[in-house]
Amino acid sequence: MSRERAVPGRGPSRRGLMGGGAVAVAALAVAGLGTGRAVAADQDAGRAGAVPWEPVPVPEQVPVTERQVPVVGDGSLWCWDTGGSGEAVVLLHPGSGSGESWPYQQPVFARAGFRTIGYSRRGSYRSVAGNQAEADTASGDLHTLADHLGLDRFHLAATGGGGAVAVDYALSHPDRLRSLTVSSSVVGITDTDYAQLSASLRPAPFSELPVEVQELGPSYRGGNPAGVTAWQAINARSRAGDGFTQASANKVTWAALESITLPVQLITSDADLYTPPSVQRLIAQHLHNVETHVISEAGHNPHWEQPVAWNHVLTSFLDRH
Repeated sequence: MSRERAVPGRGPSRRGLMGGGAVAVAALAVAGLGTGRAVAADQDAGRAGAVPWEPVPVPEQVPVTERQVPVVGDGSLWCWDTGGSGEAVVLLHPGSGSGESWPYQQPVFARAGFRTIGYSRRGSYRSVAGNQAEADTASGDLHTLADHLGLDRFHLAATGGGGAVAVDYALSHPDRLRSLTVSSSVVGITDTDYAQLSASLRPAPFSELPVEVQELGPSYRGGNPAGVTAWQAINARSRAGDGFTQASANKVTWAALESITLPVQLITSDADLYTPPSVQRLIAQHLHNVETHVISEAGHNPHWEQPVAWNHVLTSFLDRH
């Protein structure tokens, strides 16, 4: 039986069981550039001197080791690794970002005791796309990275376009994962009913809108223009000219999702135009061991827009698994 509870700083959460060098963030580390916390009570909006959004600075980053990991087809993946003896968590960036997308998470997870790893997929910031004809799948590249770093079993946390890669990896290598977190992602489901539903949420001319309008919620854009600018800069640097779309190792269907038995967490936001809460609940119906969370006042990038709430949800989940 599932249950919901309200938690300060984020929307309702649901838990249920169905069936059985340093990262290049110097430009971001400015007080007030980070994301914000919305005023909780409606009555505060009219109070004299009320602050509608309180920016939070990017936390000081912990030292990392940077590597270029070779992958099939003359490509290489730029990655950073905080090291340590704790359980590893690998972060998979959205399509609008790169390994630079995690300045709010890197020190938080590392200081919580996790070996924290981020990387850029082929053709994104500081990674080399290589030869498309010889390239592996994106989940195959992740497997190469995990082997190269000596990871046995690890936690995998993905957002946006990284979610499809994460699900593909979970289908191919469930024995390598301790848990799977997918945030604000359509997860690449190919069933016709889902594809039609997903397309109907973003009809033309959605794709012609500025990327920040597509992906950042209006509350964040209105409350933190400096944070929007920083996010745009990461997006701009992520888009290398040699990038290409990689195939999946598996066909992701409802039936395929139902074969996943490891602990799964789904996170979305109340203003996510790709995976609104109703769609997240639809996806959750096809997972056995799943819990869901909705972050308040955020769009398609809650890890950036509301990182305090997002980090709390993720670290709590990792601690339990």
